[in-house]
Amino acid sequence: MKDPNNTRNTAPRRGSPLWIYFVVVILLGVTACGIAFSGVSGADLDALARNPVFWILGCFIVFGELRPIITPGSTENNGATTSTTFAFAALLYAGLPIAAFLQVIAVITCGIFRNRTPHRIAFNAAQYTLSLAAAQFVLALAGDMARPTDLWVPDGKDLPAIAAAGAVYFVCNDTLVGAAVALHERVPLLKALRWDLAYQVLVHLALLGLAPLMVVAMHRSALFVPLIVLPFIAVYLNASVSVRREHQALHDGLTGLPNRKLLIVRTEEALAEARGAARGAPGHPWSGFGASRRRPAEPADRRSGLFLLDLDRFKEVNDTLGHPTGDRLLQLVAHRLTHSVRPGDLVARLGGDEFAVLLPTVRDEAAAREVAARLRAALGEPVRLDGMSFDLEASVGIALFPDHAPDFELLLQRADVAMYNAKEARTGVEVYSPGKDRNSPARLSMLGDLRRAIDRSELELFYQPKISLRDGQLVGMEALLRWRHPDKGLLEPAAFLSVAEQTYLMRSITHHVVDAALAQTAAWWREDLTVQVAVNASGRDLLDTGLTETIEEGLRARGLPAAALQLEITERILMNEPAYASDTVSALAELGIPLSLDDFGTGYSSLVRLKRLPVEEIKIDSSFVGRLTTSTDDAVIVRSIVDLVRTLGLRSVAEGVEDPQTARMLRDMGCDAAQGWHFGRPMDAATATDWLRSKSVEPSASFT
Repeated sequence: MKDPNNTRNTAPRRGSPLWIYFVVVILLGVTACGIAFSGVSGADLDALARNPVFWILGCFIVFGELRPIITPGSTENNGATTSTTFAFAALLYAGLPIAAFLQVIAVITCGIFRNRTPHRIAFNAAQYTLSLAAAQFVLALAGDMARPTDLWVPDGKDLPAIAAAGAVYFVCNDTLVGAAVALHERVPLLKALRWDLAYQVLVHLALLGLAPLMVVAMHRSALFVPLIVLPFIAVYLNASVSVRREHQALHDGLTGLPNRKLLIVRTEEALAEARGAARGAPGHPWSGFGASRRRPAEPADRRSGLFLLDLDRFKEVNDTLGHPTGDRLLQLVAHRLTHSVRPGDLVARLGGDEFAVLLPTVRDEAAAREVAARLRAALGEPVRLDGMSFDLEASVGIALFPDHAPDFELLLQRADVAMYNAKEARTGVEVYSPGKDRNSPARLSMLGDLRRAIDRSELELFYQPKISLRDGQLVGMEALLRWRHPDKGLLEPAAFLSVAEQTYLMRSITHHVVDAALAQTAAWWREDLTVQVAVNASGRDLLDTGLTETIEEGLRARGLPAAALQLEITERILMNEPAYASDTVSALAELGIPLSLDDFGTGYSSLVRLKRLPVEEIKIDSSFVGRLTTSTDDAVIVRSIVDLVRTLGLRSVAEGVEDPQTARMLRDMGCDAAQGWHFGRPMDAATATDWLRSKSVEPSASFT
């Protein structure tokens, strides 16, 4: 039978509708017990103690409560308890006092064994007592009354009365529990009853139908009772195997939370109900106990919410303390999340350190933010594992139905966009905003093409030289990503990277670029062309704490020193992501990777921040360099940047140099190096290799 508190084993808030309901049911149950036991005589108790059948029944009722038959689609909270058969048989055979006594003992024993709260034990005991009392009333109307001293064995003509008593028992029991579930989950009573009505009807037909056979058998001989139990054992074992398989298919093995498959099912159910409410479907208004205490939401206000939650810097825990500690931390996170959501909400694990939370009903964006803030606050409590204290943080993205998406897949995608916006903006919680989502249908189509392009090796690197303005010597080569699209030709990064930066695909692209750049660098170094190659890092790359490890492993695999690779980071990234970027940048600097600050002059870096950054090179943005010969203001800006960089002891590099006059002006200003079409256009690997070979034997270029 369904459990009225299947979400938490905690007492309802005093004075709440659920608390009042529990008190009323428990008082009615106590009253029914008092009336039933008041008619028990000493002879009845003596007959009870002397008859072994009652002791056997008592043992089986306790066992039935402890080991419900859990079939696929049910849980321990709503699985069928075989105690129903034995308690109903005790009611038919010896009357209400004996049946209620044995059932209450079983409920108390099961509650203590499973560490249930007193209010829960009391409610379950009252629920069964009232249901048995209702069935006894029907039997009394039919003239069938049993006592321990006057046992009753039904025959064929008594089956209609038994069927009516069984139906009343089921309706009373299911309604009592359904009302509690409805109040706890804050759903209409009819909806709570419909959740598993077909399952409960089918199971109780079998369980209650066996009770008369049990009475006939145990009246014949107590030894027949164990024989009837054998089918229960067989069903129990088979059902246990089935439910384990179903549970494994729908739940995460580490945390026990629902997985993506179950999340999809529950989300689609929630969206279907929300659509029905929006159409004014029947059953929307609240009904049942406590309905007058809660104002139903208007159909147009019915929303569902999907959160995507990602732990910040979780990889550092795995790398530092190992995966077993990381797994324990994930289990603790799962526990905190499930105990921080509202009744009826669903927490799922999608994989790694990524979780999803489904809100089947949510009033508006503000209410969704409140839930998200509560989740982050719960995770923010310090954690102690292996003698160490951890401070957990998480970024949460929110998408609402029907405001942001009409189905699960789009909801999840847009929650993902919002989650990464929260990471990038360091706000912790973000609601999906179309203005911040660059995934138009055309871009999504390109994203699919781009994913296939990685597998088909359509992405390749071009190389552009950086030249010293003092002596014309080569300073390094910058690796520039290109996509040889089968239909659109050669595409530059601006045409496709903006799509990838909001997805997990960016990590694959970065790994491809690093691997290809290191492979080409190693090939050049084997020819004694010891050139430094620079690659660009995106904002999403710096959110990946594994970037340093990827570069370190690539260098080690090819026998290259850290100085062979330079990483270019844009000034905007450091301004928008100071905390994350600083951590990753510091790790790269400790590895010995030379760092270059790209597009300088566009991000408004403070002098204090610039001084603290572990960079060796500042690249002046081409927007200033390109107007150097025509704009006095830009010339002043460039000269100021060059002077500032020199004062800080760093190297200055000008981007976008396309003519000799600009090169001369930069050299006169004291700029150290430059790159642009004047020195060389981006070249594919083969052309760049030939260029490097020729450069190694040619005299230094002049800037006349």
